Amino acid sequence: MFAVIKTGGKQYRVAANDLLKIEKLEAQVGDIVEIGHVLAHGEGENVVFGAPFVDGALVTAEVVQQGKNRTVIAFKKRRRQNSRRKIGHRQLLTTVRISEILTGGAKPSKKAAAKAEAKTEAKTEAKAAAAAPLFKAPKGEPDDLTVIKGIGPVAAEQLKEQGITTFAQVAKLSDADVAKIDEHMPFSADQIKDWREQAKELAKK
Repeated sequence: MFAVIKTGGKQYRVAANDLLKIEKLEAQVGDIVEIGHVLAHGEGENVVFGAPFVDGALVTAEVVQQGKNRTVIAFKKRRRQNSRRKIGHRQLLTTVRISEILTGGAKPSKKAAAKAEAKTEAKTEAKAAAAAPLFKAPKGEPDDLTVIKGIGPVAAEQLKEQGITTFAQVAKLSDADVAKIDEHMPFSADQIKDWREQAKELAKK
């Protein structure tokens, strides 16, 4: 039996034991996650379609790995204006193995049900971890980080949420700090190092 599921704004055709990389889920390795957005399921020519989702259908999957996709670089250059802009993005991904495709309101197996409590605890821990910023924001007025080429309004807000608010702070990021940001945020190490070099000049003004 196969199913078509929707998660992270994308659709996937899956079957039992399939390995799948999807946009990040708040869960730990070994947890069982439930995907209730099932667009269709069936076997052979017998396919049931939802409107948009199939009532009583559920897909369970085991989290195999948490990681990141390869870095995607967007480069923009304006002719005769000495203007260049380079932006990198690394999508956070979760690798899962499809466990069961359930229909007609069927409940997950005992193994999946036993994981439900662990899943809830993992979500709580993940939210608590996310609530704590990576760095302590310095006192005083924040700088406009969008002045740094490659940092847009969204990236600036993300950095602010993690306690990075001034040019001087970006300029003083150590390689260990860069690695920490690379691990926990959707920015590549090369991109952060480029921001650091620009911030060193801006911090002098």
